[in-house]
Amino acid sequence: MGRRVCYISGTRADFGLMRSTLQILRDHLELDLSVIVTGMHLSQAYGHTADEIEAAGLRIAARVPVPLEPATGATMARNLGTMVTAFTDALESERPDIVLLLGDRGEMLAGALAAIHLNIPVAHIHGGERSGTVDEPVRHAISKLSHLHFTATREAADRLERMGENPANIHVTGAPGLDGLIDAELPDLTEVTRLHGLDPERRFALMVYHPVLQEALTAADDTRRILKAATDAGLQVLALMPNADAGSDGVRAVLIEAKGTPDITVRTHLARPAFIAAMAHADLMIGNSSAGIIEAASFGTPVLNVGPRQNLRERNANVRDVDATEQALAHGIADLLAKGRLAPLNVYGDGQAGPRIARLLASVPLDAALMMKVNGY
Repeated sequence: MGRRVCYISGTRADFGLMRSTLQILRDHLELDLSVIVTGMHLSQAYGHTADEIEAAGLRIAARVPVPLEPATGATMARNLGTMVTAFTDALESERPDIVLLLGDRGEMLAGALAAIHLNIPVAHIHGGERSGTVDEPVRHAISKLSHLHFTATREAADRLERMGENPANIHVTGAPGLDGLIDAELPDLTEVTRLHGLDPERRFALMVYHPVLQEALTAADDTRRILKAATDAGLQVLALMPNADAGSDGVRAVLIEAKGTPDITVRTHLARPAFIAAMAHADLMIGNSSAGIIEAASFGTPVLNVGPRQNLRERNANVRDVDATEQALAHGIADLLAKGRLAPLNVYGDGQAGPRIARLLASVPLDAALMMKVNGY
């Protein structure tokens, strides 16, 4: 048996980004992969996406349910404690050689805290990036608790080094979410519009809007303005339900209210292939999803990024940033639709992150020197 790697997953989003990489790890002769599942994966309201993890042929080592209601910062904070306790039990039982984490969510922070106190090396993907909301300090906290860093860009790697991380343990792999995007056999526009009941002769926008903790109270009104701006511009809207973060109840209520109204289609969840197909064919992507910042550029899809959730992250040329005001949204949509689709070009990588991550997980020394973390300054 090879090195035992345990990945922690809490949302459809992180699993979608990591799916191809996790399947590479599963099939690697020198690695043995398991997944700890928590959060929205275990909720019927969010599509019970733990089923997708099993369908992908991945072994679930533990299921850690946490309350998702009320969707407040207090719930998120209390869940950290629940997850640290449960992850500690699961990791003690599983005894992995490496815990693998992605991004900036609370379940990843809880996983890092549990692992480091069990003296298990932590490998962190997408560290070193900025976002300017509560996500940013959580991301950097995970980086400071991690021993290996698999960054999406050179700029992120340089930032980690300036944060005091050992350059020898920082590896630029690219973003896993880009793997297989261009090579995937996607359904054509006619099939995508048929699947979602859209008119193939008209333009459509893919909307993914998540609440930001610091702006939870305005999330519902922001959602209404985004929907109105898109439909006023003559667009059909394919909208996805948000993550279960503070303010999500407001976003969810507005989308439920909008269900069935002309030009608005709402989906609780799209499996990764269906989501990618919608993003590839959309005339516009609107909201604040990291998919708009990272993956959409591989298709040249224009992206209107709304509000501060992705603040300060590296941008591709297809992204325009606006505040959630009526005027800014209207101008932004009109400008992007006038410019149209761009040539695919993506600063976040070349679609080969998975093989690089697998190679590193199988080969990097897991010795005492790795575990003795000190700042480099």
